[in-house]
Amino acid sequence: MSEDLGKLLLRLCLGGLLLFHGVHKLLNGLGPIEAMLAAHNISNTIAYGVYLGELVAPVLIILGFFSRIGGMLVVGDMIVAVLLVHVPYLLRLTPDTGGYALELQAFYLFSGLAVALLGAGRFSLGAGRWN
Repeated sequence: MSEDLGKLLLRLCLGGLLLFHGVHKLLNGLGPIEAMLAAHNISNTIAYGVYLGELVAPVLIILGFFSRIGGMLVVGDMIVAVLLVHVPYLLRLTPDTGGYALELQAFYLFSGLAVALLGAGRFSLGAGRWN
């Protein structure tokens, strides 16, 4: 029972926090992401993948429906975000607090990986291999 509660807490925390980022992009558009992709000579149609990683995946994770797939979508989303924006900060600490400069990105990436590896647990809408 405690394992399932732990998985539920992980899912709600990861999905809930990441969903705010997705809703912001849904309401305000993908202009900044499209600009970053253009700066790297990458087609801006790739920007729509952020909706998978920051809207669809968090909903799947929160509901516990195809949560392993949702976790992998988050991992992919974070890898792309780090490669596009955050590479210069990979080995840096924040000057104010001394914390890791990419702790938020690391939290999302590794929490997504944990959900993908652990599955949703008993307190979920899905069942089977992909949950």
